[in-house]
Formats: sequence, structure tokens, C-alpha cells
Amino acid sequence: MIRLKPLALALSVSLTLAACQKAEEPADTAAAAPEAPKLQIDLAQVQQQPIALKAEDLDTSIQACQDFNGFVNSKWLAANPVPGDRTTWGAFPALGERSLQVQHEIAKAAAAGEWPQGSMEQKVGDFFAAGMDEAAIEAAGLSPVQPELDRIDALSSNADIPAYIGDAYARGQGMLFGFYAMADYNDSNTNIAYASQGGLSLPERAYYLEDREDYKAARAAFVEHVAALMQLAGADEETAKAQAQDVLAFETRLAKASLGRLELRDPANRYNPVTLADADASTPNFSWTQFFAALDVDAPESFSLPMPGFFKEVDAMLADVPLETWKTWLRFRTIDDASPYLSNAFAERNFEFYGKTLRGQLEQQERWKRVLGALNGSMGEGFGQLYVEQAFPPESKAKMEELVGNLMASLKTRLENLEWMSEDTKAKAIEKWSSFTPKVGYPDKWRDWSGLEVTDESYVSNLLAASAFNYRYMLDKIGKPVDRSEWGMSPQTVNAYYRATANEIVFPAAILQPPFFDVNADDALNYGGIGAVIGHEMLHGFDDQGSKFDAQGNMANWWTDEDRKKFEAATTKLADQYSGYEALPGLFVNGKLGLGENIADLGGVTVAYDALQRAQGEGFTDPMIDGYSQDQRFFMNWATVWRIAFTEAQLKQQITVGPHSPGMFRAIGAPSNLPAFAEAFQCKEGDKMVRSGEDRVVIW
Repeated sequence: MIRLKPLALALSVSLTLAACQKAEEPADTAAAAPEAPKLQIDLAQVQQQPIALKAEDLDTSIQACQDFNGFVNSKWLAANPVPGDRTTWGAFPALGERSLQVQHEIAKAAAAGEWPQGSMEQKVGDFFAAGMDEAAIEAAGLSPVQPELDRIDALSSNADIPAYIGDAYARGQGMLFGFYAMADYNDSNTNIAYASQGGLSLPERAYYLEDREDYKAARAAFVEHVAALMQLAGADEETAKAQAQDVLAFETRLAKASLGRLELRDPANRYNPVTLADADASTPNFSWTQFFAALDVDAPESFSLPMPGFFKEVDAMLADVPLETWKTWLRFRTIDDASPYLSNAFAERNFEFYGKTLRGQLEQQERWKRVLGALNGSMGEGFGQLYVEQAFPPESKAKMEELVGNLMASLKTRLENLEWMSEDTKAKAIEKWSSFTPKVGYPDKWRDWSGLEVTDESYVSNLLAASAFNYRYMLDKIGKPVDRSEWGMSPQTVNAYYRATANEIVFPAAILQPPFFDVNADDALNYGGIGAVIGHEMLHGFDDQGSKFDAQGNMANWWTDEDRKKFEAATTKLADQYSGYEALPGLFVNGKLGLGENIADLGGVTVAYDALQRAQGEGFTDPMIDGYSQDQRFFMNWATVWRIAFTEAQLKQQITVGPHSPGMFRAIGAPSNLPAFAEAFQCKEGDKMVRSGEDRVVIW
């Protein structure tokens, strides 16, 4: 969920769906209420994004066997630079832009119409109208968050802070640590509460602790940002500068006690079930019993409290950090998290630091895009109902389900014929394969949003109401059975995911467009695009971390020791391969951080290629479209999917914090290990795109 920032992770992993109640048919159909008005838009007015594979975009001056990404993508990227309001541009962001254009038409139509109170059209329309009312937002200034600032100002001692924290979280406004509901790693059918580290404003702990030049510059800019923001909120210059130093010191302590991104990849570092009594004993200055009571959540038998070093440090800070420093940090985070949605001075200040300085974005996005971002974060699935009605043809879902079936069959064949895996482990792998749950397009049942009140009067009030509503919805899952029908992404999201605790693969409607998917395209493009993405998500169930969960979604070791050693030897080679890719002079990809994604890429492309051969069958006659074979078009569309350009600052951040290797390396990494690629393009031993012998990585 995108919202006032602190609980973004918690809400993104804890979205749940509730069955809508179906109204009874009226006894007298003649007396039935008139049919509700229907929202309609003209999709012909929505600009298409020029991203699909086209022969004229290929740079034939570059040899495919030497620089496959350059061959497929360099010409297009040179003609389509990163727009000023973005930090990346290519396949994913271009489709994201088109999805935004469709959403914009829907939101405008909703805002312009008259709808029954409480309908999704009314909520979307009023939310969008309030967000676009710049005059009202400017007039409100800082006042929308003043009640929260008053609560902070009222704190009279450090002993008051835990109660304030509990109250803030109960209203969906927590910011010190993550707290959310999710399936129990040891019992995937039941939701439990999870706590996790948090409290940092900069992207990752390394930004606070390491002396890399861009990190030092980011720290200096952060201090300037905090001071400027506090001055906007009323502090004098000298006070604001002192407060900025206090905020940096406060968050540096949290950073020192936090785990790094690489450590967080291991699910064992994110899961530590404890009783309330043990939790209270571990943090004597913070009562978890009282925290659960403040949230109006029944005291659980246990919950997950991992990262003991972080929570031990928070506990110490509750005792030894002066009250005024705590109040300064709480005040800063409250204003900073809300600033994108406040008056222009606050929104611009937020953009200057988080957009321009940290990510290299040159221009603030237009207001309508920012409002749609907030709308998606506040009630994305509800908005998705309107999106699906307008923009997702039923035949796309049917074709996707056929593709998923073919990929499933190809993966099973791969697993059954693995030479390096023993029969015992192989049986467990097949069991996990057989329990995959694919989800395509949109949920079979939609969440009920009737408890959320939205008006066209106050933008921030709508955001706060949605935050409280969504957080309450999530809290109410604690101790309850897992709803396996839930979705963690809205249909209008250009992405896909695998969830280990449910062993499910999910493909929202918005990704089912070129270059990923085209119901009218030749098989090579669909298998090289969405087919490889389907395979990628399936293989997440067998990557270095997903493979630590069994067929039921429980964290369990289903491997023999010998098989695990063989697997880890192969994955280490893959990590080394990606660590050899230089993104910028002296800055290399972190192959260990991106290992899960790169395993999934290698397996996904392999399985998708097998599925293409299966779909074509014996006696297939290659149509040779634009002079290229189906095998060539398969690999070319894979590279098109990862067509991407970055601002330099965004690329540096991606390398540091992102689990995904930059797209230019994903375009070449997996194909370079496949003999089928070399054969398709007649590459020879010694070509850069040919990895052979000990250098070639074979896993699934």
C-alpha cells in the first residue's frame, strides 16, 4: 500500500479480500429500483505506449552474440529517453504509464458523475476530486496533521511514548517499526502478528553507516531536508538545524541495530515466534501486552518478534534518548510522511529530497498522477474493480490460463528429469509443483469497502481514513484463518508475484499487454514475454529462499543435505555471474542480493522455452516473421521485457537496495546460459553471450 509512508510494507503484505454480500432478489420485480448508472470511458482516447518488439527497433549494427541487450534495446532507448518526471523508462514503466492513463479516464469520469453514496464510483470520484482541489489543499496548509502534532507535543515524559505509539498504530499511523498480520511460517493456514525493524527515512542502513561518496552526500542532503521541513512547519533556522542533527543521530542508532538487505532475504531472520511474556521481558521499557491491547487485538499465544538487536536498541532508546529528541523525531516523521499530500511547499520539499536528490528525478509528476498513486495506495483493489470493467477483456484471461497450463507441464517435466537431484527430494519438489495456485487478472471475489467513508472535502482526511480502515482490516486478521483468495496487488498494477506461504503465482490484469502478452501475437512473443514471467514466478517457489517453504507454504526443509549442497554450488556460480556485471564505473551488481530473482529468471526462461516447443508440436513450420525465427523472437521478446533506462541516482539505489538486478543484465544473464540461445543466433564459443563449460550455470 502506498500511503503516509510508515506502514507501506505492512499493508502491502497484509491486504485481504472479503466476500461481497449479494443482495436478495426483490419479490416484486416491477417495483425494483432502477439500474444504477454505469461508468464508461473510451479506451481509444488512451495513448498506447510504443514498447512492443518491432523489427525496426533492432540495432543490427550490434551483434546479438556479443551484446544482446544492445541489439534488441539500444536503438529504442536512444529514441525514448527517461522522461523528466520519472527515474526509469522502458517496458515496465511504459505500461505503468498506460495503466495510469486508463485510471485517469476512470477517475475523471467518476469525479464528474453522480453516483449512489457508498458506491465505488462515488469513493473514487470524491477521492480524486479532493486530491485535485489544489486551492483547498493550499488553504489547509499543515492543519490536516496538526491533531497528530498536538498529541506529540502533549507527551510529558519518556514513559508516555509507548502509549502514544500504541495509539498511533491503532489509527494506522505507526512509524517506528513494522507491525502486520501474515500467515504463520510454521502454520500457513493461520495468520499471526509480525513485528519488523523500521524507522529509517533513507533507503537502507548503509546510507547511514558507510562512507561511499553518494551515501555521505545523501546524509548531508537529508540533514538539509529535515531542517528545511522543520522550518516550513514553524521552527526558526537555528532550532531546525539542531533538530536535523538530532533526527540523523536518532535514525543512525536504528540503522546500526538493523539487519542489512542481504540478511533480510533469509526468512529465518524475519520469523521468531515468542510469547507475550517473553516479548515483554525482552523490552522492559515497551510492553507488548499493552501494545496489543491498544490495538484492540486479543492477546495472542505468540507472535513473531525477530531482529532482537533492533528491538533491544529501541527499548534502550526509550530510556536514554531525551524526550525532546523523541518528540522532534516523531514530529519530523509525521510531517515528512504527510508532506506529499499537503500544500505545495511541503510537497515540493518532499520531491526535492526523495525524488530529485535520492533518485535523480528532474520534475515533479503532474498532480493527477500523484493523486492516482495515493488512490491506489488507499483503495487500490476497489479502484481495480472499475479498471477491470473497462480495460480487461475476458479472452485475455482465457489465453493466460492456457499459457499457465503449458508452463506448468513444462516445469513438471523439468523437475522429473533433473539429473542432479535425488528421487526423495524430487518427490517433494513435484508435490510442491502440484500445489501451485495460479491467479490471473483479478480476484474471484472483491473486498468489501463499505466501511470506508470518502468525501470530496479533504484530501488528507481521506488518506487518514483509508489508512485507519486498511490497518484495522489487517489487524482483524490476526489469529484468524488465512483467506487463500486474497490478492496482494491490485489489477491495475504492472507486475506479478509469488507468495511462498500460499505457494501461489499472481498476474494482475495490467501486465497482460505487449511486450508481455498479446492475445493476437505469435507464440514466440507470448512465451518469451509473459510465458517467461509465469515461469519466473513459478521458479520463485524453488529459488534459494522460496525453496525453504514446502507444498503447504510452511517453512520446512524438504531437501536431502547432498541435494542442497549441489543446489547451493550452482546458485553460488549464478551469484558470481551477476556480480561480474558492472552497472557504473566501479559499481557492480550484488549477485547475492539479487540471487532469488536471477534463479527465477534462469528457470523461467528455460521452462518457457520448453513450453514454446511443446505448444508448437512436431512438424511445426516456422513462419519466419520479419526474417526472424520463432526461437529468435522468443529471446528477443525476453530482452524487450527488460528494456530499461535509469537515471544515474536511481541505478545506484537499485544496486544498493533492490532485490532485482537492473534490466539490462536480466536481458542477457539467463539467455547466456542456454544452448538454445546460442543455437538460435548461431553464436560461437568465445562470444560474450555464450557461457559454456564450468562457466555455464544449470539449475532447474
